[in-house]
Amino acid sequence: MRDNDIIRKGASDLVFLSLLQERDMYGYELRQLISERSDGLYSIPEGTMYIFLYRLSENGFVSERKELVGKRRTRVYYHLEPKGKKYLDELSEQFKKALKGLTLLIDSAGAKESDKHE
Repeated sequence: MRDNDIIRKGASDLVFLSLLQERDMYGYELRQLISERSDGLYSIPEGTMYIFLYRLSENGFVSERKELVGKRRTRVYYHLEPKGKKYLDELSEQFKKALKGLTLLIDSAGAKESDKHE
């Protein structure tokens, strides 16, 4: 993934995999944690969330485990696989690099703007 694509496309993968690094979780739990830990600034619609989770599963980054809750309800828990941990480490490095580049651009643009006013 190119550096400029990581912010746009990789952020959700990074979020899901980072949370699953802590423990196995089901979809609703992931959505709640994402909202809670971002102070409500980052949210993922339910339908979109499952598209990401299915893709992560299809790529072997996470596995799914079904667990019966109550008499009829089944929860699907997602588990971070070693391949997913490796992908998470790569994404994290790419994200940090891309964020550093964006920060440098923003800071340099702000500095040039303040130079005009002196």
